[in-house]
Amino acid sequence: MKVFAAALLDHLASKADASPRGRAHHNIHSSASDPVQRFFVVANQQSYFRPHRHLSKSELVLVLRGGFDVITFADDGEITSRHAVGEHMAGLGYETPRNTWHTLIANAEGSAFLEVKEGPYDPVTASEFAPWSLAEGDASVPELLQWLRVAQVGERFDSKSSISRDT
Repeated sequence: MKVFAAALLDHLASKADASPRGRAHHNIHSSASDPVQRFFVVANQQSYFRPHRHLSKSELVLVLRGGFDVITFADDGEITSRHAVGEHMAGLGYETPRNTWHTLIANAEGSAFLEVKEGPYDPVTASEFAPWSLAEGDASVPELLQWLRVAQVGERFDSKSSISRDT
């Protein structure tokens, strides 16, 4: 039996603070070949989850601490939905169907979630990044994160011409 202490999230929050990506993970599953992948993620507000989709797998996320906005997109980058999930919110988590472009925005430092998705994990096919999204490390990522915090359904991000508020 595995028991997970609350101190694990504190430890991951410290690791996230020290990470250039602003987040840290802890795998629960034993290996990448496990049929179910389970892990904790702690993220800070500057952490960028590049918009992506999983072509053949859905994912389930339950927020354990803090909160997130989960945003879904159409193929052209238009926002199709936005949901706040976490502590003191109506939603405590979400399930993203396969083939759905999405991202997460942490609303508080040290926000944490448990993610469960189908395995096995194959890094080549695990995620497809949205072609209109910015790569991690791009100089415009902080501007994109700021825009994502307030962007509404119907608005679109266009990396070729900077952030747009087209509807």
